Amino acid sequence: GGMERIGQLFILKGKNQEPVSQLGAGDIGAVAKLSLTNTGDTLGNRDKPIKITPVIFPEPSFGEAVHPKTKADLDKLGGALSRLSEEDPTLQVRREADTSETILSGLGETHLEVAAEKMLRKFGVGVKLVTPKVPYKETITVSAKAEYKHKKQTGGHGQYGHVFLDLEPLPRGSGREFVKKIVGGAIPKNYIPAVEKGINEAVQEGVLAGYPVVDIRAKLYDGSFHPVDSSDICF
Repeated sequence: GGMERIGQLFILKGKNQEPVSQLGAGDIGAVAKLSLTNTGDTLGNRDKPIKITPVIFPEPSFGEAVHPKTKADLDKLGGALSRLSEEDPTLQVRREADTSETILSGLGETHLEVAAEKMLRKFGVGVKLVTPKVPYKETITVSAKAEYKHKKQTGGHGQYGHVFLDLEPLPRGSGREFVKKIVGGAIPKNYIPAVEKGINEAVQEGVLAGYPVVDIRAKLYDGSFHPVDSSDICF
């Protein structure tokens, strides 16, 4: 561990701090301006180091989205949440990528309300706690085949791309898979990454409600191309 310089010791009595020269067993004391110490650390003598068994903190069971009230609050929000979670290990902060929300989790609604009040009082950050958005997803339940031909002629070089896909449902939590099963050069290898990119773009918005499509396998098994008119953008 690191070295801390211990300054004035205090005994805590309610809201009052009483300066003392030493702390004994059973005392609830405090020391200010520690630069390296975090919750759960043990302070001891360098010549006779000891480490007390750390407290096992309960896992958070309730979460809400944290919305800053002003632009100034947004600028200070990250630092305030970081300090709060350092001081209270039962608070956890995460970013929900699908909804772009910051989620603060704790032991209950009152716990989070106290944390929000502390952010305002101690760090000057005003926030609203709201129910998080649900990151809905879409999927398919049966296999299907898909064919698409892109053909455009405007004078000079045209545009041509043609693909056949097998779409299969996957077990929940599998994510997305892209499988190449092209044989005989039906589609040149250098165009296949463009097909995969197009599929990845398409599944960002499902046909049912516009939510991302997950747990699906897309198998590219056939297609055709034109030696002059085909290009990456056509696929």
